[in-house]
Amino acid sequence: MAQIKRIFIICGEASGDLNAASLVKEILRINPGIKISGVGGNLLKQAGVEIYCDIKSLSVIGFFDVLKKLPKFFALQKLILEKIKEEKPEAIILVDFSGFNLRLARKINRAIPTFYYISPQVWASRPGRIKTLKKYIHKIITIFKFEEEFYKKYGIDTLFVGNPLLDIVESKMTKQEFCYKYNLPDSKTTIALLPGSRRQEIKHIFPIMLEAALLVTKDLPDAQFVIAKSPEGEWPLYNRLIHGLRLDSVIIEGLTYDCLAAADFALVASGTATVETAIMQKPFVIIYKMGLLNYLLYRPLVRTPYIGMVNIIAKRKVIPEFIQFQAKPKKISKAVLKILKDPSLIGQMKEGLNQVKSLLGEKGASLRTAKIILDFLAL
Repeated sequence: MAQIKRIFIICGEASGDLNAASLVKEILRINPGIKISGVGGNLLKQAGVEIYCDIKSLSVIGFFDVLKKLPKFFALQKLILEKIKEEKPEAIILVDFSGFNLRLARKINRAIPTFYYISPQVWASRPGRIKTLKKYIHKIITIFKFEEEFYKKYGIDTLFVGNPLLDIVESKMTKQEFCYKYNLPDSKTTIALLPGSRRQEIKHIFPIMLEAALLVTKDLPDAQFVIAKSPEGEWPLYNRLIHGLRLDSVIIEGLTYDCLAAADFALVASGTATVETAIMQKPFVIIYKMGLLNYLLYRPLVRTPYIGMVNIIAKRKVIPEFIQFQAKPKKISKAVLKILKDPSLIGQMKEGLNQVKSLLGEKGASLRTAKIILDFLAL
C-alpha cells in the first residue's frame, strides 16, 4: 500500500488563513491524495486541513502583545515540532506570521523542504531576518514583484507568482442588490469602514473612523456608512464602540467585498484590506494606530516612507495615510470631503489604483504556487 504523502502548513492571521486556504484547495485539486495538516483558521479547515491549533488566539500587534503570549507560542512550537516528527511530512509551508514562523524554521533546520509563501516584510524592517531566510528556507514564493527583486539581490531562491487576492476579491451582489438587502437607499453617498480584524486594531482604529464619519455627515448629511465586520471580530466590541452614536450606519459581517462594491469611498485600516480595496478600485484613505509604547518601539525599525501596501507597491503616495499621531478624525474627515467633492482627485486616485492593480500580476497565483511546490517535491 502506497504511503500517504503529507504537507504541514502554518499561518497565524486572518489574511494568511485566506491565502493559505486558496493554496490548499489548488494543491488538493491537483493531488487529492495528499493529507494536509497544521495551524490555521476556519478557511483552512473548510479547505480540508486538519487543524491542530486555531489562529483566533494567536494574532498579535506589537512587542508587548507578543510578550504576553510567549508561553502560548512556545507551547505551539513544541506541538508543531512533535506533529512534524510524528507525521514526517514531505514539506512545510510557512504563510506570513513571520515572528513565529522564522523561529520555527530555525528549529526545522532544513531537515524538511520548507517553503515561505507570503514572506516576511524584511524590506520594510528587521533586515537581519534576511540571513535566517537564506539559511533555513528552501524557496520563497512572493506575491509582490518588488519582493522577488529584493530577495534575489541576496541570492535567495525566490519566485513571484502574482497576488492570490486577484482570484479572491470579488463581490457577489450589485450595489442595488446589496442596498435592497440591507434596506439602504442606493442614491445616498455610501462610505465603507474597514477597521481591521484584530481586536487591538478595532479598539484603536474603529473609534477614529466613527468620529471621522460623524464629522463627514455634518458637511454631507446624506452620507451612509457600511461597516465591514471581520468574522474574527467580536460583536460586543463593535456594538460597544458604536453604541449611542447618531450615525446612519449598518454593521455587516463577512461581506467586505460587497460592502466595498456598494461604496463610493472607504476608510481602511492599513494591512491586506488596502490591497483588496485597490483591487476593487475604490477610492479610500488609510488609517492606522497602535498602542503608544508599541508604536515607539516599532516605528524606528521601519525603513519605508509609507505604511500602506498600496503606496509601497506604487512607490509613491497614491492614497493618503493617517498614521498614529496623524490619525485624527478632523484631519481624516477633511481629506475625505475634499476628495469626494473633487472629481479630478477621484480620477487621479482611481488611475493610481489601476496602476497598482496592474503590478499585482496575473490571476492564478494559488494554482501556480501549488504547482511550484508539488513539482519541487515531485508529488
